[in-house]
Amino acid sequence: MTTFRPKFVTFDCYGTLTRFRMSDMARELYADVVPSESMEQFCKDFAAYRLDEVLGPWQPYRYVLLNAVERTCKKWNVPFAPEVANKFYEAVPTWGPWDDVPAGLSKVAKEVPLVILSNASNTQIHSNVAKLGAPVHAVFTAEDAQAYKPHMRAFEYMLDKLGCGPEDILHVSSSLRYDLMTAHDLGIRNKVFVARGHEPSTPYYGYTEIPDIGGLPGVLGL
Repeated sequence: MTTFRPKFVTFDCYGTLTRFRMSDMARELYADVVPSESMEQFCKDFAAYRLDEVLGPWQPYRYVLLNAVERTCKKWNVPFAPEVANKFYEAVPTWGPWDDVPAGLSKVAKEVPLVILSNASNTQIHSNVAKLGAPVHAVFTAEDAQAYKPHMRAFEYMLDKLGCGPEDILHVSSSLRYDLMTAHDLGIRNKVFVARGHEPSTPYYGYTEIPDIGGLPGVLGL
């Protein structure tokens, strides 16, 4: 892997590059109705419903979040209010990167074009990308592809737009379930798992593991 120089380094954005604050917001917005000792499970259920929502036909990301919040509230028998649920969607463009991201990305960007494939709407993602502190060659969204990761169609859309094959890219993500499992199935051999603690490491899927984006230049021999 250290000698592989891809045509593009492709990234998941939310969670991998941008610090994804869904659980932080859930803890704040539902503190009055969910007991503190149960909040961790409430957040895990919210994450699970977000994943389930993107497994169906494409829908605007606003509705992915609204539906996931509503289903989580129903499971926990707590009040659902659309105006509260909308706060999650409205907050996304304000989130910035993990502290390790700007320096690591900037070093890689000097040698290889950076590309983002994100489960985002076009009205959100560009604000987050602008905060990353490094030049990004191209940004592709679920809205563009009309498919969310982990659907293969999202990755296929990106590869078609880039005019390259699975063998030409290095894909970087902190999520096995959204990104690296599908990348494996599509034949993307060169993968990096950023171990941010969202999911356990599963080496079967054949990746290089790094603790944060600061380790990415080393993977590329930079």
